[in-house]
Amino acid sequence: MCKRFTLLTILGSLAVAIIFSAVAFSRAATPSPGASGYHVIKTVPVGGEGGWDYVYVDSDARRVYVSRGTHTMVLDADTYAVVGDIPDTQGVHGIAVASDLGRGFTSNGRSNDVTIFDLKMLKSIGTVKADANPDAIIYDAVTKRVFTFNGRGKNATAINAADGTVAGTIDLGGKPEFAVADGKGTIYVNNEDTSALHHLDAQSLKELHHWALAPCKSPSGLAMDLKNRRLFSVCDEKVMAVVNADTGKVVATPTICEGPDASAFDPSTGYVFASCGDGNLTVIHEDSPDKYTVVENVPTKKSARTMGLDLKTHNIFLPAADFDPPAPGERRGKMKAGSFVIVVIGK
Repeated sequence: MCKRFTLLTILGSLAVAIIFSAVAFSRAATPSPGASGYHVIKTVPVGGEGGWDYVYVDSDARRVYVSRGTHTMVLDADTYAVVGDIPDTQGVHGIAVASDLGRGFTSNGRSNDVTIFDLKMLKSIGTVKADANPDAIIYDAVTKRVFTFNGRGKNATAINAADGTVAGTIDLGGKPEFAVADGKGTIYVNNEDTSALHHLDAQSLKELHHWALAPCKSPSGLAMDLKNRRLFSVCDEKVMAVVNADTGKVVATPTICEGPDASAFDPSTGYVFASCGDGNLTVIHEDSPDKYTVVENVPTKKSARTMGLDLKTHNIFLPAADFDPPAPGERRGKMKAGSFVIVVIGK
């Protein structure tokens, strides 16, 4: 009886150990619950001529606007089909949409102007002059003005969106990069030359604040958490500067991928994104307004440095292409014909 009890006890212990090991193995094989779940869900072959810069997603109208050098392509955000093409946007960098006015705008860096187009017809209805090399462009719904941020002009041009008249110019003393509107009538813009952040009044066209972004160097992409009043600047040397929008204080500096050019924030998930030319998308979680955790670097495609976030589906659209090896003295080689794609990142 004693031997039988001992044998049963040993067998029972072995069974428990086997089950425990199996559970442990199963848990070890399961991805970390902290992972974002983001991955490439589709690579859309688009082809066509022209490089690219910014991407703008109109989540309500289900459109994705992609700059293509001399023209602006429009894709369906759900089917990924090309639904329109706005021609003669020479050296186009960015796209802004004023849904309340039924108008869209492109910043044309080569022709130093802005194309105004009809959102329904996707046809140009006029142009307005900016300063030298308008790059980023945003719409401020409070003042109903479009702002271009002019790289060589080192300033910003304010345009009344309803009639296309120029309201004025704001000197920035350096090369402006991307900008965001806070929904309260003020605008923030990165300055690549001075590694600083400008806070501007969209109505008076005056600078309210000018803040250093150290340790951030050469900031480019910019996004904002409107509720918590936090700004996200992506910078050289794999740094994101998280800034208190009211005080200008840098409250966090999470590490991001190499060669960033765009930033985005999803208020529904609390995720902050940085897209980089090294072929990665850094996903960061906003744990609190001043605490941020790097979740992962999601592989995308080399050259996928800009992005547009769809706030409805939470998908991210990244343009990319293949390039020939650079010739001596070139920063990068020639883009291979027909290689242009849109990489869609989702869950």
